[in-house]
Amino acid sequence: MAQVEATTERVIAADAETVFDALADYKETRGKMLPEHFSEYEVREGGDGEGTLVHWKLQATSKRIRDCLLEVTEPSDGRLVEKDRNSSMVTTWTVTPAGEGRSKVVVTTVWNGAGGIGGFFERTFAPKGLGRIYDQVLDKLAAEVEK
Repeated sequence: MAQVEATTERVIAADAETVFDALADYKETRGKMLPEHFSEYEVREGGDGEGTLVHWKLQATSKRIRDCLLEVTEPSDGRLVEKDRNSSMVTTWTVTPAGEGRSKVVVTTVWNGAGGIGGFFERTFAPKGLGRIYDQVLDKLAAEVEK
């Protein structure tokens, strides 16, 4: 099994603290930011950053649905990590200042991919598909905080 990685980034016209607070707000904001690829969104514990346990289903392709149960940690300032209890998938959100009233958001998801020819296709196409999904999430995040 080879590790698969997908990274997407965006500069948003809002300060880093505002952007991070929106990302860490699983009770209200995060659910509104998810495109149609996500379903069954439910906060099971917490709801504000560290200690949150959140569930959703992610349909990255017409044939693949991931049932995700994510534990949220904040290992350092400006960083949220979502570890899936049901798989090897880990998503890290990093928010840093990018000049006056602007911030850079980088989202990176890694997981252990399949072996063989299936793994080749997964490593080739999954990052692009997930990147498109996270582009939509970042669009909605920007719309939420650039008001």
